[in-house]
Amino acid sequence: MKVTWFGTTTLLFDDGRDQVLFDCHVTRPSIPRYLFGQLRTDAALADRLIERHHIDRLRAIFVSHAHHDHVMDAPFFALRCGAAIYGSPSALNVGRGGGVPEDRLRPFGDPDIIGGFEVTALPSLHSKPTLFNNDLGQTIDRPVAQPARKRNYKEGRSWDFVVRHSGRTYVIRPSFNYIEEQLDGVCADVLFLGVSGLSKADAATRARFFAETVDKVRPHTVIPIHWDDFFSPLAKPVRGMPRFIEDTGRSLRILGDYCGARGINCLVQLPLTSVELSSPSAVVSQENEMTRLEAQRAIDDLRAEAKTLPEMSLDEINAEISAARLERKSRA
Repeated sequence: MKVTWFGTTTLLFDDGRDQVLFDCHVTRPSIPRYLFGQLRTDAALADRLIERHHIDRLRAIFVSHAHHDHVMDAPFFALRCGAAIYGSPSALNVGRGGGVPEDRLRPFGDPDIIGGFEVTALPSLHSKPTLFNNDLGQTIDRPVAQPARKRNYKEGRSWDFVVRHSGRTYVIRPSFNYIEEQLDGVCADVLFLGVSGLSKADAATRARFFAETVDKVRPHTVIPIHWDDFFSPLAKPVRGMPRFIEDTGRSLRILGDYCGARGINCLVQLPLTSVELSSPSAVVSQENEMTRLEAQRAIDDLRAEAKTLPEMSLDEINAEISAARLERKSRA
């Protein structure tokens, strides 16, 4: 299974035959435009990414909730690639406003079968409200056509995804929150975990979050998502969220330490890169748009901004976590 991350929570799963997208946001408007301007998909950018990443077998787009950084570009990708959009009534109203045909706007099934993929949507909770997302629980009750304003993209309702394919299970938890016992009985090979909010949570909140996510599904590998600055264009070097929102370096360190202490591999993936998840240890694809030199520069940028990442490269961070996992196994 090849998984490409386009930043925020946008993940492209590709089994070699079919492709499934989880969330869809690549345009990434600046903070001033987000707050005061009109939002529309950057069609030229989207077309370049579709071509560069060979998105030519896209069957479905699953939307976790209807904020702009999760759903804004879904109508464009659905129309361009002939895919269906699966989501809440709010998410489907975004697709409807974008001109997606009604027969390709689908509420979640239980589960949904897309080729070899079995996708189950689980009700979840969005992270705590902030100045930027104080509309939690509000719904989108009419089609949203672009250009649109920030206020048009309301949360609606939040969902997690359990993806099963060829005997392996992947869990996608986009937001830093949980419903107690929702993941009881779910075991995963890989957990994609939203960490925006982790650094500013108190120790008790972090402990409960980890207990309801990492500890519940017992993954081989955890890949953090929703840690990058989605107000910065994908063409620019990756950086963490603005410091007034989140201390990204601290979030990644907290997660890495938690996983390392439990013998779990924690892989920090960078936007526009792919990982092959065909074995318990995720292997970084060599067909990444971002070179290893560029990846190292991105880590350096994060370190300079947050001043909390250890003095190690991306490869060294992942190697140290893997070594801790092996040491823990040897002690057992």
